[in-house]
Amino acid sequence: MTSTTATLKLVLNGLMTRYQERVPDVKNILAAMIRGNIISDPESVENDHIAFRTLGVPCLGIQSLEKIFLHYGYIKMNPYFFPEKKLDAYWYAPPADEFPRVFISELRVNELPEEARRIIYSYTSEVKTDPVNALDLNDTDAVDSFLHSGLWRVPEWSDYETLSKVSEYAAWTIYNRYYLNHFTVSVHNLPEGYNSIALFNKFLEANGFVLNNAAGKIKESPDGGLLQSSTVARMLDAVFADGDEHRIPGSYVEFAERRVLPEYHNLPKISLRRKHRREGFEAGNADKIFESTYVSQTNRSSS
Repeated sequence: MTSTTATLKLVLNGLMTRYQERVPDVKNILAAMIRGNIISDPESVENDHIAFRTLGVPCLGIQSLEKIFLHYGYIKMNPYFFPEKKLDAYWYAPPADEFPRVFISELRVNELPEEARRIIYSYTSEVKTDPVNALDLNDTDAVDSFLHSGLWRVPEWSDYETLSKVSEYAAWTIYNRYYLNHFTVSVHNLPEGYNSIALFNKFLEANGFVLNNAAGKIKESPDGGLLQSSTVARMLDAVFADGDEHRIPGSYVEFAERRVLPEYHNLPKISLRRKHRREGFEAGNADKIFESTYVSQTNRSSS
């Protein structure tokens, strides 16, 4: 194992540790899977991808955050566009199959109404230079701390509310910064009876988990090769400026089924690897997955 690979493992472990602390559904889903004899331990679950949200402003956004993962050997792949949500995104292929893909999205801030732009820049203008440039990317503790630290002051509730009316993505990001938005269970590698999105969704709902139903609970790519679903983000107690406390959406859990490409259908299951399955992402799927933190979905949750 190279030192870079070892550092990447530690950074990812740090992300997942804090993510699980903030998202109770992670431990609850894994516990349900163990009780159901689907997995023997949490390490048995393959993480398809992790995702981050960013703001397209000077010194930040995709061009800044991606430097961390490019340093660890990730390769920048396809771009995606979300006109209605005013988002751009890229996905990044990992240096080895043992690591998750990375998906980074970015809000096109300059396309928002003037008041929303003013609010966002009032916070992000505190960042004068690209913070990743000052990081020692070989220092695990420094990178872990950066990914869990505020880059600007804690927002005021009134600003969060105003942003929510224009872009719920903007409001989520202005409060949560680079906190991990979601991790993704690769359901196609689960045992028979649970290894499709349709089957796994039934398992989740039977165990009381609320699924995002925007455009249907199953989001399917036009080629039929990528199917996705997700839980609805749980509401968390958030402390705003001046100690003002409110309940807001946190992060969520996603599930992905990557079907075997036609040319590899004859391969025995034991021989299947990532390269034999549908790769990349699908803008139509992701567009609705984003809404897992939107009020239209979180209002459906019992929490």
